[in-house]
Amino acid sequence: MIYKLLGKSGLKVAELSLGTMTFGTESGYGADKAECDRQFSLYRDLGGNFVDTANLYTNGTSETFLGEFMQGHRHELVLATKYSLKGGGKGPNAAGNSRKSMMEAIEGSLKRLRTDYIDLFYLHAWDFLTPVDEIMRGLDDLVKQGKVNYLGISDTPAWIVSRANTMAELMGWTRFVALQAEYSLIQRTTERDLVPMAHELGLGITAWAPLAGGALSGKYLKPETAEGRVKPESVRRNDRAQAIAKAVVELAETKNCHPVQVALRWLMQKPELTFPVVGARTTQQLELSLQAAQIILTAEEVEKLNAISAIELGFPHEFLTQQGVKDVLFNGFFDKIVK
Repeated sequence: MIYKLLGKSGLKVAELSLGTMTFGTESGYGADKAECDRQFSLYRDLGGNFVDTANLYTNGTSETFLGEFMQGHRHELVLATKYSLKGGGKGPNAAGNSRKSMMEAIEGSLKRLRTDYIDLFYLHAWDFLTPVDEIMRGLDDLVKQGKVNYLGISDTPAWIVSRANTMAELMGWTRFVALQAEYSLIQRTTERDLVPMAHELGLGITAWAPLAGGALSGKYLKPETAEGRVKPESVRRNDRAQAIAKAVVELAETKNCHPVQVALRWLMQKPELTFPVVGARTTQQLELSLQAAQIILTAEEVEKLNAISAIELGFPHEFLTQQGVKDVLFNGFFDKIVK
């Protein structure tokens, strides 16, 4: 693997991040400790240094396992975890975006992870209750206390992220350098506002569900897997999704590689710095995904995937690209302006 800067920062991270939501079996799926240790070791052996977890994952077991696995080489890793979702406490303040939730979550994560600092600390999901200034001031305090090095935000509308980073810049507080969102060939609505916003603000994008729950592997094209983890009524298995998966499988056959590698590589080659978060139940599945670092998609192949997975951007994006609108907006000079 190669390493890239995470957003507008000096932090160097592997182009594929190890997702550890499957570290532990408390959620009804995932892997036992021995299997997780093998996955962790494989990722490191292949040059990976960017590990993603959260206080919620497998009721804290994911962080606990990582705390053990990292001993002796903690400083070689870029460790990301999150707060906001329930982490084992009781009462209404044991989750959410509040300062109280934040401070209690970070202490629990540090203890489980057996470390005294987190490299990248995410707000996990927006609660639409907590004031932006409370969150940004609290996160900045964690940085000043040395408990956190960099900040990220996940599953939050673009206008809120923009407001938060603008406020932090104005107040001299620490800004977000990373955005985590669902992003794949099947889920491209992220491109309406979140991706352009990340590009403008200098946020690295870490993509969860880059394989759309396994749909992009092509397994749901086969009748014998009709009752898999992704249910038939899911948008990940509708007619559009099946057409995309079929195109991915066909392209993989021509390149003599696996469909998951094509799907991941499409994200890795986006103009905006995008880091797929790859997780697996088995070491073999993880190894298959990590081999995406070994292939390249041509411009023609990327365009083919773009075309089959294209979405409507909606208003105002499509309105502003209409020729009539550009004519009056630029007084007829749009095609003569050097951008």
